[in-house]
Amino acid sequence: MKEENTIGKMIITPFQKFARIEGLGGILLFAATVIAILWANSPWGDIYQSIWEYKIGFDSDTFELSKPTMLWVNDALMAVFFFLIGLEIKRELMIGELNTPRKAALPLFAALGGMVIPVSIYFILNHSPESEPGWGIPMATDIAFSLAIINSLGKRVPVALKVFLTAFAIVDDIGAVLVIAIFYSEEIKYGLILFALIPMAFLAILGQYRYYSKYLWIGLGAVVWLLFLKAGIHPTIAGVMLAFTVPIRRKINVKTYTDKLHKIIHEIENTEHREKTILTEKQIHYLDDLEEWTDKVQSPLQHLEHKLHYWVAYFIMPIFALANAGVVFNVDIGIDWRLVINITAALFIGKIVGIPLFTFIGLKLKLTELPKGLTIAHVFGVAFLAGVGFTMSIFISNLAFTNDPIMANSSKIGILLGSLISGLIGYLLLRFSGKMKSVKVPDEILDKKVATKS
Repeated sequence: MKEENTIGKMIITPFQKFARIEGLGGILLFAATVIAILWANSPWGDIYQSIWEYKIGFDSDTFELSKPTMLWVNDALMAVFFFLIGLEIKRELMIGELNTPRKAALPLFAALGGMVIPVSIYFILNHSPESEPGWGIPMATDIAFSLAIINSLGKRVPVALKVFLTAFAIVDDIGAVLVIAIFYSEEIKYGLILFALIPMAFLAILGQYRYYSKYLWIGLGAVVWLLFLKAGIHPTIAGVMLAFTVPIRRKINVKTYTDKLHKIIHEIENTEHREKTILTEKQIHYLDDLEEWTDKVQSPLQHLEHKLHYWVAYFIMPIFALANAGVVFNVDIGIDWRLVINITAALFIGKIVGIPLFTFIGLKLKLTELPKGLTIAHVFGVAFLAGVGFTMSIFISNLAFTNDPIMANSSKIGILLGSLISGLIGYLLLRFSGKMKSVKVPDEILDKKVATKS
């Protein structure tokens, strides 16, 4: 029994660490959102606006790359966020919760319901052609905010529920990425896209042969990003596509690495002049050798995902919220309240109807099954949390209403209101749905984690 508990801890710990990162990131996101709203509506609101409207870049007769600070955040920093999303999607498709039809079925059905019904409600409630472009706003779930809420419940909810939430949020992200690429890109210059595919294909070929160099990926990635930007496709899509070129397989297994590690340690211990302040040439050589073997034993995709999570959760996302959540609550500027109500309803009602409905359909058709330890009450609670659509929703809002500040402002009010209501009710429902007596990890998760460690 003690051995089983130890193995269980080894399996669950990596996911719990991921959840903690996202949870703290959600708290920072919330704090940045509050600061942005208070700042934008304070006597210093003009300073807030001028900071994000200040142009940075350079112009010449042959080339121009100059953008307001907000667009550098939304087009450049968010490309890193989308790169991380791409890494997560590839991992889930290759070895995770989406790598077989059976594993993907439940989150896939839930995500489809969480996209189709909110969009349908938006179209039903839409009142004018001016607000029609915002139909994609209520589609996605903000994984940072939703995991922050669910983490605050502690052991009142099973780990399997967090995995379920993460899995269908990733499917949501896939849908949102496709929507942005297809419906929210400008007039496309296909010649530049073809040029962008050349370095991307080169990186994909290197990835197939398990070659990876972060400097090469950064350099060529910047070229691809710039070509996408100039081609009219939103450059964040380049981040997702580049992520799929990063190799996931390791060059050596853990057994080979540990054998080599023991040998290197033995060699270092037996070198002379160990008492000196600086290392000997042999010791430096052995450390270089150790670094090389350490690189070989790590999955490039897993290593990148691990490193980027901190930057995205603790820096990029709060900066994005600070730049984009500064909604001015000024009636004189103009607020389209019908759009506010539309988005609030699409996020709140759409998710709590769509996710349980499509989950129920999947169960009735016997195409899916609930993981052990989960109940329908949990599904409803998560459906409310899925209405927290902050990051992706605001991002799509910026694309949908680029030249209409009234619509952009109104849509963000709807996003904040819908997310607040959804998050609060979801928290209360899960909190009082009953504490789990025992938490058992589904076999699918065990298989995934064991495969990852082998």
